Amino acid sequence: MSSGLNFASFYATWFDHLHHLIHQLSSTPTDHHHHHLVHTIISHYSEYFRVKSLAAERDPLSVFSAPWATSFERSLHWVAGWRPTTTFHLIYSQSTILFQSQIADILHAPRTSDLGDLSPFQFHRVSEIQCQTVEEENAITDELSEWQDEESELMQRRVEASGKGEGLVRIIKKADDLRLRTVQKVVELLTPKQAVEFLIAAAELQFGVRVWGINEDRQRGNHPDT
Repeated sequence: MSSGLNFASFYATWFDHLHHLIHQLSSTPTDHHHHHLVHTIISHYSEYFRVKSLAAERDPLSVFSAPWATSFERSLHWVAGWRPTTTFHLIYSQSTILFQSQIADILHAPRTSDLGDLSPFQFHRVSEIQCQTVEEENAITDELSEWQDEESELMQRRVEASGKGEGLVRIIKKADDLRLRTVQKVVELLTPKQAVEFLIAAAELQFGVRVWGINEDRQRGNHPDT
């Protein structure tokens, strides 16, 4: 069995467990348990990237093509996964939605400490992290472009050649490291309640994109792993 198929099996189990963790997070009332679950979810994402890294070392082209993902998911991919800067679009959109939902009471209500109540310092730090992430994203994109130019023949022939996939493995690992570090930095910046809302929103986006992709593939006669 290829490493791509092995990882597809791992991903299915990992994804189901993410559903379970997010359900726990959504239904847990106390901040103390929130802190534990937030840490558990971050560790869950870390395990995903660890196993993906091992799969990339065995078969980088398979991991890069992400056969376990739906066609729609792959259309949104950047270096075999979601763009790290998506994190900031999610923060800003959730912050705006929650702020607008509170606007009628904003002059009278106490601070809620949710994503609609980010402090000026938090906004400043989010902006700083975003700028740093964009720079790293661009550098990785440039590195991938250079690798594609140098290894275009390898990609076209889809052959296994000693040493020739090492560059792609390094790029995939850099991209996944940036994804994980971005989430970790943002979560560390947020209050426990804000971190909970952020992780729930991020997971719900991930769930929604996958369900949409599965439905689209079925309508087109494709059969993605579910």
